[in-house]
Amino acid sequence: MCGIVAYIGKKEAFPIVIKGLKRLEYRGYDSSGVALLSNDLRIYKKQGKVAELEAATKSSDISGTIGMGHTRWATHGVPNDENAHPHLSQSGDVSIIHNGIIENYATLKEGLSQRGYQFNSDTDTEVLVHLIEDVMENSNLSLADAVRASLKQVVGAYAIVILSKNHPEHLIAARKGSPLVVGIGKDRGEFFFASDATPIVEYTNKVVYLKDGEIAIVDNMEMIIKSIDNVVQVPYVQELELNLEQLEKGGYPHFMLKEIYEQPRSIFDSFRGRFDANEGIFHMRSLEEYSQKLEEIKRLILIGCGTSWHAGLVGEYLFEDFARLPVEVEYASEFRYRNPVLFADDLVVAISQSGETADTLAAMDLAKRKSASVFGVCNVVGSSIPRLSDAGAYTHAGPEIGVASTKAFTAQVTVLTLLALGMAKIRKTMSIDAISKVMKELEAIPAKIEQALKLNDEIIELAKKYQHVSNALYLGRGYNFPVALEGALKLKEISYIHAEGYPAAEMKHGPIALIDEEMPVIVIATNSEHYEKVVSNIQEVKARKGRVIAIISEGNNSLNSLVDHVIQVPETIECLSPLINTIPLQLLSYHIAVLRDCNVDQPRNLAKSVTVE
Repeated sequence: MCGIVAYIGKKEAFPIVIKGLKRLEYRGYDSSGVALLSNDLRIYKKQGKVAELEAATKSSDISGTIGMGHTRWATHGVPNDENAHPHLSQSGDVSIIHNGIIENYATLKEGLSQRGYQFNSDTDTEVLVHLIEDVMENSNLSLADAVRASLKQVVGAYAIVILSKNHPEHLIAARKGSPLVVGIGKDRGEFFFASDATPIVEYTNKVVYLKDGEIAIVDNMEMIIKSIDNVVQVPYVQELELNLEQLEKGGYPHFMLKEIYEQPRSIFDSFRGRFDANEGIFHMRSLEEYSQKLEEIKRLILIGCGTSWHAGLVGEYLFEDFARLPVEVEYASEFRYRNPVLFADDLVVAISQSGETADTLAAMDLAKRKSASVFGVCNVVGSSIPRLSDAGAYTHAGPEIGVASTKAFTAQVTVLTLLALGMAKIRKTMSIDAISKVMKELEAIPAKIEQALKLNDEIIELAKKYQHVSNALYLGRGYNFPVALEGALKLKEISYIHAEGYPAAEMKHGPIALIDEEMPVIVIATNSEHYEKVVSNIQEVKARKGRVIAIISEGNNSLNSLVDHVIQVPETIECLSPLINTIPLQLLSYHIAVLRDCNVDQPRNLAKSVTVE
């Protein structure tokens, strides 16, 4: 959570920082602030969104070619002006912005208080900036060395940037457990720092992703990267694959709607060049280089959080069906705190859009310490999860700005489908003809999603009928049980309507008590081997006067007289049906939220990338 932007160079810093904060606002939007350094150090902070900060600085001095900014997702302390970043040291000489959590801040704060330090906020971050100043004053260290010494006392996660009015030639940044990327500008001495690459892309395509425990020090127009133990590191400079057009709305009213409509392309990009459907051949490095390991594994464990966990549930069906492997799907946040039984012939697959999810990273580290192999399925090149993985695959969904994940989910399911098919071939659990059949149908999915997106106007009318409900129930069986969970999550994330997803057969084991004339029940009833049983579940709902919205396959008119509304989607084979069936559920959630005047791109209390525990 939280977004960090910083700049040092010859340009005016404020426009770069403000524009960058707007691009990072999906990471947190409780409050924001900037620090600017020229002849003096000026701090401007404001509760609320970045636009409110920008408005509040209209008549202020915003000059300076060194600056940094922060948009906050509150952890320690309520959202207000005082708790907004940047924070100042007691003397006012040093300023800091921070993403992460200092777990031992209370102990550090007590010691600093006893030494006379006073605190103006409730944040853990202010403790760190006071600690840095205390170390610098009492040990005769340089600013950079004081930062290193202070971070050795810190327990927790951090990405920080530091400015000092006594060291105007300096900008210092460090990371541990929270992402930080450095952009190398076109002019000598020009550097950009950010939580991810989105604020940097229009200025440079050359970046360095800082590793855990690294500190970047800009001094007199040069940058050096050191470890926390003061060992100089050789940076790996990468070229960004992003472009500016991907970060704009492109005429859509919201990023979420744009990203829903991008799914034909993002799914295609996620499988493009990775297989030959006619020959049943795969071109994936992880399958080629680890074929022997994949042949020998005895169990698969899929880990993720939120939507990525739902993608993992679809993956469970895929790997069990195709590769005939026992599969477990775990919440990364629970897995990391259990004492799971893991073996060297287990494969743990970590699924994440951002590649920086703190719980997933911790679960991966646990798995590696217990000698399991770890694969990553991730969307962001250069992020932490790919670097920690033994192997894996990128989803190539492109940047996803809307907080509620849409195209990332279908891209993850696409890549998991490829991995499951590839493992089936390696383990000889499917014939080449059977594998080719699935591949060919996967190639047809983007066009079928294009068809499903044409339901948009129909779904708008449906949303008008249900925008005022208080609760909703989503039901699915087999491959579409996870789709029911994902549909319910989307509705509650962006419209604030309470919604739950269940396996359809479980409805009569409790949830059926909730059904009345006001309860909409969204049932995924596309053609499958479970179709007749799903129809029985629909009849049980209707017998209790529930209102049923059925997602059905094109050409199926048998439910028209039984249910209240039908949404017909293109037919596909059952194992790929989640890719299509999720589309109308995303559109329904989106349009209900818009009609309720909710901020669909930045729903309350949520942030896109959960980089803190």
